[in-house]
This record gives sequence, structure tokens and C-alpha cells, in this order.
Amino acid sequence: MKWGEFCSLLAGLSADSPLGRIVQIRCENDPKILKNFTAHQRKIRSEWRNKTAAKIDDKSRDKALEAIKNMFISMAGGG
Repeated sequence: MKWGEFCSLLAGLSADSPLGRIVQIRCENDPKILKNFTAHQRKIRSEWRNKTAAKIDDKSRDKALEAIKNMFISMAGGG
């Protein structure tokens, strides 16, 4: 399946579909709505946020390591 076809199919999904509901749960930020989430909905959202946070941490770590590497290279007269 080509990317364009996949995007067309994905865009056509209803918010009432299982995937649409999961996306809504993952994206919800309204405290009033979050307060009424079931335990299962909280678990879905929590797992997604933890996974997303881990990716952000990995990117930050990679940037910091690259900066340190470049600092040592410049200190050694390389470049």
C-alpha cells in the first residue's frame, strides 16, 4: 500500500471507530474530561504519554551527547 492511499484511508476513519477512540483518548487534555476517564482510558493515555516522553528524553540525550562530542573535537584542535 502506498503512503498516499494509507493517508486517505486513515483520514476517512470515524471518531467512533476503535482507532478513532484511542486517538481521542491519547490527545485529550481537558481536565474536566480527564477526570471522568475510566481506568482503562487512563491506562491508554498514560502508556502513550510515557512512550512519548521517553522519545523526547532520547532526543534530548542524543543532542547533549553530540554537543559534548563536538566540544571535545574542538578542544583537541579538530574540526
